[in-house]
Amino acid sequence: MPDELNLVYKAIEKQHSDESALTRRRMVAGAAATLGGMGLLGVGSAQGKVRARASVNDTQTILNVAATAEVLATIVNTVGAERVNLGDAVTRRNVRAAAREELIHYDKLVSFGGKPIAKKIWVPNAVFAGRTGLLSTLEVGDQIFVNAYLVAVKTFGAAGNGDLAIIAAEFMGVEAVHRALARQSLGKLGNDRVFMKYDQKETARDAPNVGTPGFEDITVAAAQLQAAGFGFGAKGSKPGRFFEFDRVRTRTPNDPDLNTFVPDTD
Repeated sequence: MPDELNLVYKAIEKQHSDESALTRRRMVAGAAATLGGMGLLGVGSAQGKVRARASVNDTQTILNVAATAEVLATIVNTVGAERVNLGDAVTRRNVRAAAREELIHYDKLVSFGGKPIAKKIWVPNAVFAGRTGLLSTLEVGDQIFVNAYLVAVKTFGAAGNGDLAIIAAEFMGVEAVHRALARQSLGKLGNDRVFMKYDQKETARDAPNVGTPGFEDITVAAAQLQAAGFGFGAKGSKPGRFFEFDRVRTRTPNDPDLNTFVPDTD
């Protein structure tokens, strides 16, 4: 196993040491699938030697992972608003608005060269089984996206790419709002963060994933989503079904009060 790939696996094992061995194995397997799907692993010879890039958190990998996350988020918010009785008009409107925002984020990431790992996404049945399931999924998922975009801000800034760093920060802020609204609709304190959480453990005591560590390696974002049962181009670990992004996006709603459609990179 290459040293770089081994470091990724060790990071996942360390960050999730409090979880079951099965969960850690799923995350490691998810990271391997993700790296392979993004072309970060390759067969170098007939003997099947594996090689990996020296840097996982490079610009292209971050764009690819982020684009994949936005594919998933567009599907979950669009289909969730269609299928789940969210109980009140404000919550439904917020979820529908989030769907369009995630789709716009996806299109912007693709314009920068992002390539999603897959656009055929396996979604666990539990996500759309009811109001609590959907909103809890959004609470946890949007925190993963906050963490991922903070990784992007740090990486792009260190590389001297201020424009991409600003855009990643703007995306991160939107994901933080999505998390807050999901929590508020669940009757929790939406405005609970003093700082947006990066690689610390989840300390919101009423969060579904309390105690789960954050991450500094962008591939862990995809691995955590896979551990939750989502699948990128393949069946996930929990009962569910596939959704095709290109079909779902044709019916993603567009709230007339959405604004600030162009990121500020001046």
